[in-house]
Amino acid sequence: MASTKASKAKTTMKASATDGVSKTKTQMHRRSRSGCYTCRLRRKKCDEVTPHCSACQHLGLECEYKRPLWWSNNEARRRNKEEIKIIIKRKKLAEKSATHAIHSSVSPPPPSLSHSMPTSVSGSDFYDRNRSASIDSRASGGFNFNSPPSGAEFVAYNSQIHPDFIYGAGYSPYEIDVKTERQMFVNDVPTVRESHVSTFSTMHTPPPPGTILPAGPYPNGWTEHVHQERKESLSEEALNVNFFDFAHGPPQESRQVKIELDENDQRLLEHFIQYVLPTIFPILESNQHGSVGSDLILPALQSNSIYLHCCLSIAAQHIKTVGLATGQVPAKDLDVDGDIMRHRYATIWSLCEALKRDENHQQILEATLGLIFFQCIVGRPDDGLLDIAWHQHFQAAISLVQKLDLPRIVSDPTAPMVQTPFNMTLTAWIDILGASMQGMSPTFAHTYREKHLSQNHHLGLRELMGCEDRVMYLISEIACLESLKKGGMDDFILCQHVSSLGEAISLTEVGDITPRLPFNANGTLSPKQLSKNITSAFRIAARIYLCSLVPGFSPTQPSPMTLVDKLTSVLQCIPAGTEGYDRSLVWVYLIGGSISGADSPFRTLFEERVAGLGELAKCGSFGRMVSVLREVWMQNDQLAQASTPGSTGSDGTAPHVHWRDVMQMNGWDYLLI
Repeated sequence: MASTKASKAKTTMKASATDGVSKTKTQMHRRSRSGCYTCRLRRKKCDEVTPHCSACQHLGLECEYKRPLWWSNNEARRRNKEEIKIIIKRKKLAEKSATHAIHSSVSPPPPSLSHSMPTSVSGSDFYDRNRSASIDSRASGGFNFNSPPSGAEFVAYNSQIHPDFIYGAGYSPYEIDVKTERQMFVNDVPTVRESHVSTFSTMHTPPPPGTILPAGPYPNGWTEHVHQERKESLSEEALNVNFFDFAHGPPQESRQVKIELDENDQRLLEHFIQYVLPTIFPILESNQHGSVGSDLILPALQSNSIYLHCCLSIAAQHIKTVGLATGQVPAKDLDVDGDIMRHRYATIWSLCEALKRDENHQQILEATLGLIFFQCIVGRPDDGLLDIAWHQHFQAAISLVQKLDLPRIVSDPTAPMVQTPFNMTLTAWIDILGASMQGMSPTFAHTYREKHLSQNHHLGLRELMGCEDRVMYLISEIACLESLKKGGMDDFILCQHVSSLGEAISLTEVGDITPRLPFNANGTLSPKQLSKNITSAFRIAARIYLCSLVPGFSPTQPSPMTLVDKLTSVLQCIPAGTEGYDRSLVWVYLIGGSISGADSPFRTLFEERVAGLGELAKCGSFGRMVSVLREVWMQNDQLAQASTPGSTGSDGTAPHVHWRDVMQMNGWDYLLI
């Protein structure tokens, strides 16, 4: 009986204890928004003591109650958080190692290892030490990361190894990089390629000055080569692969395409995945290591029926283009023109029905932008099939962008984005360069102006099409200026704006070095250097575009001719051929080539690039641009031959035909981007 009562008492005590814990857990924690930004970044509770909170003071961190500049920039916040983690790690390691005995004799490491390039993961990179010192120097206790540590600091800095093994025990420090690659295939077609590098390091800094190092079997040349190669591999990584929000949810492990189609449409889908998909976004593909198809295109094909019809129409159009280019006639049982028009009509009809229902705006925008942009990849100037002009489709895209409130999302400084909406970036690309096609202001010019003046000016244009965002914003401003010029702006005010925009373009050149071939020492492509080269090409083309607005402009003037020569030099640093990036420079070739003379080196380079592309030079926007330029050159060369020496136009300049006039005369309504 007594044991039964005791058991009941214990059960009652356990139940009451459990209730108490559950009540404690369910109590709402009131979060404070007045804590320091360092604690908020670390997601830790702040006691809000000024001028330095207890947590920051204990860990030696910079305590900021005033909103810092890096708070509005996602990349800066991520970088700041990583550096804070390194500082905290060093602090904890120093505390743990304070009790360890320090041996008096130092056995120096082999020179080949002591001078090899450390990784940023180990926290021992020279550049990382410079950055860390500037961040935590205010309250860090004066640790000098630029000089060889000694004593307790030496143990703390190398505490990956047990202290007993650091000195004189015959264990040499070493460092191993493990590279893991994964390739995903859809119907035997590579779609996603991921690469990860993990580093295990027991490196420590060189011994104090004056220590005699033993002779090693490795010559200095080998160590310097390794140092330089590792430095390049660290500094020339691809651009941020998680920059965009593709509106398809989080990435998945498997991207298998499971769509029920008839035999003919299945053939079109396979052709699209194998031949068209790799050519759609070549710059973005190089930045994201081949994951564009799996993150953007393939999910949209499965979730968006309108987008699927659009892609099937493009696939049929590509089959026709390749057949015409190579002289191969499609099989008799294949009605390529019928496939093109059937899926094109299905796309447009589905878009109209979806717009009537006024729902699924993201999917409608996605399909509309695909309908516009994919025409820049396939098709020929002499296609002959009925289609709706790109700018009419773009009016629908503008309405959808406004309904989704994307301009406010990307420009609101009070609500920093985690990821940039991809559809807004693609819209901006079409909007800015498309406006220059028509000589009018971009629709979202005010948004680009706000982004240009903000601290976080990134919209993803550099990641998507290679040109730095600020240069694209300035091209938008030039298009606005041309629109104002057409509206009757005074010549004096026009020249003032031209001068101001020229200075703004010069500001984007600060820190840029001379373009060079975008390859690392090991022969791999350097996406960042490629982006710098493409930015330089767009910047020079923007200057040519700006100069053309000046009253009395003539292509034969020294300044435009010098710009064309500079553009030719920059283009030589951008890979050519079928695996190159000439098809991403259509607008650059159009603007620069339209004012090049008959004996200009630009024309020689251009014809070499066209020959290098082979039949691809006849497809998409590049093929249309080639047709426009050759017509412009023919008319301008005839004018130059017909004009007598000293003859000028009514405004005192040599006569020349503008590329936009040539397009209008021939009825070419092209989007050349």
